[in-house]
Amino acid sequence: MAEQKIMLYNSLTRIKDQFVPIDQQNVRMYVCGPTVYDLAHIGNARPVVVFDVLYRVLRHIFGIRSVTYVRNITDVDDKINQRALEDYPNVPLNEAINLITTKTEAQFHQDISALEVLDPTFEPRATGHIPEMRDFINNLISRGNAYVAEDHVLFDVSSMSDYGSLSYRTLNDMEAGVRIEVAPYKKKPMDFVLWKPSKKDEPSWVSPGNIKAKGRPGWHIECSAMSERYLGKVFDIHGGGIDLIFPHHENEIAQSRCAHGTELMAQVWMHNGFLKVEGEKMSKSLGNVIAIRDLLETKKFGNRIWSGPAIRIAMLTTHYRQPINWTVAALIEAEKTYTRWVNIHTTHNIDAAPHLTDTILSHLCNDLNTPGAIAELHSLANSAEKGSKTAAEELSVNARFLGISFEDHHKVQSDLPISASRIDQLIAARSAARQEKNWADADRIRNELNGMGIRLMDRKHPETGKIITTWQIK
Repeated sequence: MAEQKIMLYNSLTRIKDQFVPIDQQNVRMYVCGPTVYDLAHIGNARPVVVFDVLYRVLRHIFGIRSVTYVRNITDVDDKINQRALEDYPNVPLNEAINLITTKTEAQFHQDISALEVLDPTFEPRATGHIPEMRDFINNLISRGNAYVAEDHVLFDVSSMSDYGSLSYRTLNDMEAGVRIEVAPYKKKPMDFVLWKPSKKDEPSWVSPGNIKAKGRPGWHIECSAMSERYLGKVFDIHGGGIDLIFPHHENEIAQSRCAHGTELMAQVWMHNGFLKVEGEKMSKSLGNVIAIRDLLETKKFGNRIWSGPAIRIAMLTTHYRQPINWTVAALIEAEKTYTRWVNIHTTHNIDAAPHLTDTILSHLCNDLNTPGAIAELHSLANSAEKGSKTAAEELSVNARFLGISFEDHHKVQSDLPISASRIDQLIAARSAARQEKNWADADRIRNELNGMGIRLMDRKHPETGKIITTWQIK
């Protein structure tokens, strides 16, 4: 194992401790992915970005071939059925569902690609693993942890003595807090659905438990079956948003531990904090649900289009376990930061880079302290602007490791009054005017760009002494 230790906060133990994989040659991580019925919003983007960083760290420490990352696609769900009926009312339901899930999954991949997220090792679809779910449920029935009632299969929470260990809630407390009408076929209020009958025309499969009617799986069983399929009965890390702790992750643990007779499902459970928009909870009722695509392609948020790297920087500036307040002001600062780093990269003509700096790697290995890593990048940028090419090289390689690259920076400035290429043309014209000592034209160009919100910065190249002009959004 590499000398660098990884410290991770475990939601199960509520302790930050050294991460030691079960098998150093086979480090395994599962993260709950999207339910593909609508565009992914920025709340969905946060765990995707957070665990992408962790994936990069694990690959660096243990080796690319030694890390397996699974992020699933949920493509069977009531919300999907409802959206299919709304969007394709004249199309057979199953065909409409396929149209919705295929389109939404493709949109999800396009959007997170703009955030420079690496592909997971496996990205299983729930509908591709129904046999595994059926076998899983039959196993729970045979072990006495699940029962059949009115064509449903339900997990019997009373069969697990420490149910609630992840959310730190006792079964009695949970039952006392139930405020909804409990289905009459449930033995206990907290018993949850593993399998349910399908309505007419809904997706359906042969049911477990010798149920004659066809049906479909519940949400929780999907992740238990797919994580076992690709990672085994017990694996290293399970991640997701904090909103999934209960009931989803709690129920995953119950199913998996009881089915396999194990003390753990995953060694470490990691959860990112909530996301608010301008200080308010993101919700459809408030009209402040911001899709990733809204930021990338429309002017819905802040009346401008934002670059993928800036969105990623804004995500990583807050520690993953802390709540994040998604604001226009924060994105403006992230966009300025990105433009500054791009200008440094361009000014120093970086074509090769050294290894990661120990300080930044130490921050990332300390429970993904991305704010600390970002602060170090700012420090490197300061040194680079004072003439250090080494600092510029380290800025480039460390930013790239965090998923922030500079190669396609021009295409992300499409919200400007003029194109980035036109800005570069004006800068070239100004440089020519300065060489001819035509100060009036040089000042006119600078003032013209300034009026459009573009600030020019003149610096002397640390090696050649030539004046290099870069720009950033004011």
